[in-house]
Amino acid sequence: MSDIDPELRRTFRRMPRLVLGPTSTRLLRWLVGFSSAKPDTDGLTVGEVATPGASTSMVIYRRSDSKAPAPVVFWIHGGGFIMGSNKTEDCWGEAFCRSIDCVVVAAGYRLAPEHRFPSALDDLRAAMGWVLDHGASHGLDPDTVIIGGESAGGGLAAALVQRLHDEGVTIRGQLLACPMLDDRTAVRPDIGRREPRGWNNGSNYFGWSSYLGTEPGGDTAPEYAVPARREQLAGLPPAWIGVGDVDLFYDEDLEYADRLREAGVPVTLEVARGGAHGYHRLVPKASVSKRFIASAVDFAAVSLAS
Repeated sequence: MSDIDPELRRTFRRMPRLVLGPTSTRLLRWLVGFSSAKPDTDGLTVGEVATPGASTSMVIYRRSDSKAPAPVVFWIHGGGFIMGSNKTEDCWGEAFCRSIDCVVVAAGYRLAPEHRFPSALDDLRAAMGWVLDHGASHGLDPDTVIIGGESAGGGLAAALVQRLHDEGVTIRGQLLACPMLDDRTAVRPDIGRREPRGWNNGSNYFGWSSYLGTEPGGDTAPEYAVPARREQLAGLPPAWIGVGDVDLFYDEDLEYADRLREAGVPVTLEVARGGAHGYHRLVPKASVSKRFIASAVDFAAVSLAS
């Protein structure tokens, strides 16, 4: 535990090294659903809109005094592709809306293994289509959008950005918080199944195999399924990548940042010393958590203003 930031150690010391599987995932989904209902946040309005053409919804955060048309942070929740909900993203909705006059669209998507790739990405593309085609009538500026997400949501954000780029859609930036980018990490022989703390590699293997519907780490992967496998990164929008140095995704995130830079994409890299996966949610008042969120918000503000 000495490698974890002192303000975080107590929380992560208590965390069991649970490897997720079908039964534990169902339980955690229930717990997330049980705890997801929250009242509107003071000073913000929070509403829900059905995603046209999909069986999902979008939770929309905006300041009560927001001026239209407002720039958009299109946000994607995490959960290893197998759990999570867009109804638990108050922390990010508040962080962006309180600092920037923007609208946060937290998009939902179908979960694996019941719904494998490309179900989640198709749902997110449908939600993004609503922003682009109908957002203006709801006080959104469809020409000023950044796409972001956390953990598996960060991986889906990177994949959605790649897909939109290939479709000729212009996005101002991509904000990837501890993103889950590379299925090959799940089969690395130098990482044990129960390591590291937080999201471990056994759970990572279950998440990727559930999402892909096949063994992770194979010779190939479908286009847009695994963002780190894309060869051509030139022309993608500027990126913010934030990750802790004791996060399972640390190596893959730094490698993706390096490859983006080599392709000429501007990259802001925020490395949290002593940060394990999800620390900024679990211990939000820690100094390292506050710096992480502030860096993400600063990137969003600059990207939406440019």
